[in-house]
Formats: sequence, C-alpha cells, structure tokens
Amino acid sequence: MRIGFISFLLGIGLWLVVHQPLVAADPVTVAQVDIKRYLGTWYEFARLPNAFEAPAAEQITATYSLNPDGTLRVDNQCTVRGKKQRVIGVARIDDPKTNAKLGVSFFEILGFRPVWGDYWILGLGTDYRYSVVGDRSRKFAWILSRTPKLSESDAAEALKILKTNGFDVGPLIYPVNNIPK
Repeated sequence: MRIGFISFLLGIGLWLVVHQPLVAADPVTVAQVDIKRYLGTWYEFARLPNAFEAPAAEQITATYSLNPDGTLRVDNQCTVRGKKQRVIGVARIDDPKTNAKLGVSFFEILGFRPVWGDYWILGLGTDYRYSVVGDRSRKFAWILSRTPKLSESDAAEALKILKTNGFDVGPLIYPVNNIPK
C-alpha cells in the first residue's frame, strides 16, 4: 500500500513536470543606461497592441524629464482621430546598477500608485538614436526614435532585438508620425 501511494505521488510529480509550461528566461536588457542621455522626447516608431493605446493613435511622443526625487516624469502625447490626448506618469528605476529596468505608473489614487508596469530597455542605438522597450511577459513592446522617422538599418536592428528576446513582432503597429517641427 505504501509503495503504491509513493509510486502514485511520484507519477503525479512526473506528470506535473512534463506538462508544466516552459517559462522563458527574462528578456535581456542593455548593460547600462545613462538616464541623463535618455531624457528628452522620443517618437513612437512601433508598438505591440495594448489596451491603453488606441489602435488609431498617431503622432505619439513620450517625453522624459527628471523629478526632484530621482524618478522620471513621463509625458505621453498623441493624436487620436484629430484630437490630442495626453497622460502624465512617473517612472522609477528598479535596477539602479544598470538603470535598464524601470517601472512606470500612470495611475495614482490619494498619492499612492498601486499599479506599476515593466519598462525594460532592451536595446539602444548608437548615440541613443533609438530605444527598444519591453516587459517581462513579452506582451508589451515599443520601438522609440529620437526623430519622427527611423532609418531602415536602425528599424532592422530594433526588430532583431525584439525577436532575439522572444517578442512576436508580427502584430506590431506602426503609427503615423508626421509631427510638425
């Protein structure tokens, strides 16, 4: 009886191990981010679809500035069907050793931010020309550029970074960025 029960438990354990979904390693971030160089305005070149950005959003910018407490102010703006939209959030540095893993929050209630999302910098172009951002789950990703247009070679590098990190680039949305200077 005892051997049968132990065999049963071992069988269940083996079944659980075999049928356990494989968990991929976390996406790989860049080795180091110079936050002061990262500050300023970025244009959204591409993004994975998400619930908080309208599919019709275009002329999308994210402007980062330093808050007195060391967090970053995140000022996101876009146009949806001719109407300008804006949301202000905050980013905190979750990995001060590299500055490559940040948490972002756009929701505050009574001075408390209960919801934070991953903002991991997976790639940076030379001279910070572009940035590739994703999250641990690989459900969210953005390719950002310092200019409204991204060169073909930089776009190819950014897409390669996403693919190498296990992101599905097929559903990427490429918004219109005809932002007047």
